[in-house]
Amino acid sequence: MALDIGEKRIGIAVSDPFNSYALPVQTYHRKNLKCDIAYIVNIVKEKRVTELVCGLPLNLDGTKSQQTDYTQYFIDRLKENLAIPVTTADERCTTVEAHRVLIEEDYSRQKRKQFVDALAATYILEGFLRNKSRNSGQGE
Repeated sequence: MALDIGEKRIGIAVSDPFNSYALPVQTYHRKNLKCDIAYIVNIVKEKRVTELVCGLPLNLDGTKSQQTDYTQYFIDRLKENLAIPVTTADERCTTVEAHRVLIEEDYSRQKRKQFVDALAATYILEGFLRNKSRNSGQGE
């Protein structure tokens, strides 16, 4: 499962059982830290997730920002509440790409808000699955 963690919303995506592709699940509208963590923990249990990857927002030059620290804090709280591996992945440009695709599909601004975060989470998960597949093929 992958998360695109924002200040107001969290995009959620899952992979198929064979980890071949990623699917957008939903956009969760944040309430407060305690509720947000509980919601994600519940989805992890419900979907029987074995690994969680969270997008980490970096500046275009790869440096950290205030948003990086804010997101890392949330990820650290998730790790305290989950018994599965929680990793991070560079999420630069995933939201921009998601907006681009939704604009091309002629989604209104309001409708894009509903889908952009889950689509961004899908891109995060696709990249993670691609890297995992490449790395598992090495050394065999």
